[in-house]
Amino acid sequence: MKPARIDFVTDLAYGVTIFVAIGIILLIGTGIGIAFGLGVLLSYVIHIGWKMSRFDPDWMTREVADRLEDTVSEEVEKTVGDTVSKEVEKTVGDTVSKEVEKTVGDTVSKEVEKTVEEVEKTVEDTVSKKVEKTVEETVSKEVDEVAEKVGETVTEEVTEKVEQTVSEEIEGAIDEDGKNAEPTEES
Repeated sequence: MKPARIDFVTDLAYGVTIFVAIGIILLIGTGIGIAFGLGVLLSYVIHIGWKMSRFDPDWMTREVADRLEDTVSEEVEKTVGDTVSKEVEKTVGDTVSKEVEKTVGDTVSKEVEKTVEEVEKTVEDTVSKKVEKTVEETVSKEVDEVAEKVGETVTEEVTEKVEQTVSEEIEGAIDEDGKNAEPTEES
C-alpha cells in the first residue's frame, strides 16, 4: 500500500471517531462524551506528530530555520536599509548642497558682475549723452540770453556814455567858445 492512502484512511477514521464523540455527548451524557472526545483529539495530535516525523524528520528544524531566516532577513534589511538610507541621504545631501551652492554662487556672481558692468556702461553712455546735450542746450540758451542782455546793456551804456560825452564835449566846446567869444564881444 501507498503511505498516502494509509494516511487518508487514518485521518478518515479519526474524523469518524470525533463524530462518534459528539454523538455520545448528545445521546448518553456529557461527561462520557467529553472524555471520549478528548482521548480522540489527544491521539489525533500524537498521530499528526508521528506522521510528520515519519515523512520528513527534519521538518521542525527546517521550519525553525525558515522562520529564523525570514525574521533575520527582514530585520537586517530594515536595519541596513535605514542606516544606508540615512547615510546616503546625509552624504548626498551635504555634497549636493555644497556643490549647488558653490556652482550657483559662482555663476550668479559672474552674471551679476557682467550685468552690472553692462548696466554701468549703458548708464554712463546714456547719462553722458543726455548731460552733454542738456548742458549744450542750456549753455547755448544762457549764452544767447547773456549775450542779448550784455548787448542791450552795452548798447544802452555806450549810448548813454556817448550822449553824455558828446553833451559834455558840446557844452565844453560851447563854454570854451563862449569864453573865447565873450572877450571878443566886449572889446
